[in-house]
Amino acid sequence: MSSTTFLADARERARVLDRDDPLAFTRSEFNIPTKAQIASTRLPDSPPASTERESGDDATAECIYLCGNSLGLQPKRTQTRIQQYLATWATQGVQGHFKPLEDSPLPTWLDADDRAAQLIAPVVGASQSEVAVMQTLTANLHLLMSAFYRPDIRGRHKIILESKAFPSDHFAVETQLRHHGLDPATSMITLTSPTSPEDNVFTTAEILSAISTHGPTTALLLLPGIQYYTGQLLDIPTITAHAHKHGIFVIFDLAHAVGNVPLALHDWDVDAAAWCSYKYLNGGPGCIGGLFVHARHGDAVVGQQPRADPATAAAADDGNRHHRPEEEEEEGGGHYAYTNRLAGWWANDKRTRFAMATTPGFRPVRGAAGFQLSNPSILDMTSLGASLEVFALAGGVGRLREKSVRLTGFLEELLLLLSGGSMAAEERALFRIITPSDPQQRGAQLSLKLAEGLLETVMRELERRAVIVDERKPDVIRVAPAPLYNRFEDCVAFVEAFAEALAVARQARA
Repeated sequence: MSSTTFLADARERARVLDRDDPLAFTRSEFNIPTKAQIASTRLPDSPPASTERESGDDATAECIYLCGNSLGLQPKRTQTRIQQYLATWATQGVQGHFKPLEDSPLPTWLDADDRAAQLIAPVVGASQSEVAVMQTLTANLHLLMSAFYRPDIRGRHKIILESKAFPSDHFAVETQLRHHGLDPATSMITLTSPTSPEDNVFTTAEILSAISTHGPTTALLLLPGIQYYTGQLLDIPTITAHAHKHGIFVIFDLAHAVGNVPLALHDWDVDAAAWCSYKYLNGGPGCIGGLFVHARHGDAVVGQQPRADPATAAAADDGNRHHRPEEEEEEGGGHYAYTNRLAGWWANDKRTRFAMATTPGFRPVRGAAGFQLSNPSILDMTSLGASLEVFALAGGVGRLREKSVRLTGFLEELLLLLSGGSMAAEERALFRIITPSDPQQRGAQLSLKLAEGLLETVMRELERRAVIVDERKPDVIRVAPAPLYNRFEDCVAFVEAFAEALAVARQARA
């Protein structure tokens, strides 16, 4: 099959799939940059207008944006919600904290974190009390480790993570260890796949084996839900259950999983997790993050002695004290107990949060909200909330996942056909897909590993064609069709541009 015939057939198939897509309407909820806007070096005078790519005119034709794994596109309603927030601030001043406005869709600022928790809870599979929208991803990882990592150098002191974890995760673990006077060389275990050391795509059995090996001396496991480099989706419930059998506290970094794949953190018994909101959640660059703390770790108990669950008892028996709650004597002989953590005023019980002179001490809100520090940015909350409205409009992550599996599968099929014969023989061996082919082991992203020395030219040529993807040096490009705004025809356009870029890169290298 010639390249021309292959692309024509693929485009026709894509148009049928797009026509029959029950979620096609969500694309109109987003600002899709035009080719001219992507190429421009000037700040526009006004927000981007909705356009149709088929027009063929670069001034109005939409770019091919397959980079939601790095930064999600802007929902159109974000501008509306932010303008409403600004109008509230302009007309109400400090009253915006507590004065509801009858015709406003926004919560009062005092309750903005509660509303955000309500919206994010179904996205991560948790109760509202188990989640908090707060801080940023790495800050939240530090806060979780400060609460739950309690090393015992004679017993449990190790933290397990993977060798190609995102650098911030490495930095967080290393500095947490040094904070406790420990040496990362002996207390940090970095996993590498023995069967796939170059790509580092794990089998679940390899991860479980490593947990078993280091179990007696490990206090904490920190793994990604989806690995940022390869796009591999880990078996979160199986890994969590196995770690708990060994008395290990489990934290997941969900930066690439949240809003991408269905999550059931409570039912999977995950201890804690953290995420950002600027990728598949479309909150905006550097937008506010979030965390999950399972109910058994987040409750603050008044009037009774705290009760340890089996995982707590197992950890305590091994000298790991990270589950043990702090206790204070209440008036009347009761007890107030909570997991120790770095604390701030916004975590405090709302009934005494503003009682500056009379507050009896830190009394955290029950659940994940009790891990907050400062009052959150309402601007960030408003931006994220706008996007989460679109998730609700789409029917939730489950429906989006159904489309995502088809969309990424279609892209994979086109790439395999491309490398199987529809492109020049010289280009066929210039790339391979390193993301697992099993849809249950990946999210929206496919990572393509290029032959050495091609990355810079391929990325430049894709950008010239207004195709936006992500690169990870030295030789990987990450392509992520996001089901909220990407179409099947976008996949065809990428494959066409990618084949052309590879041809240019091969000739430049020759």
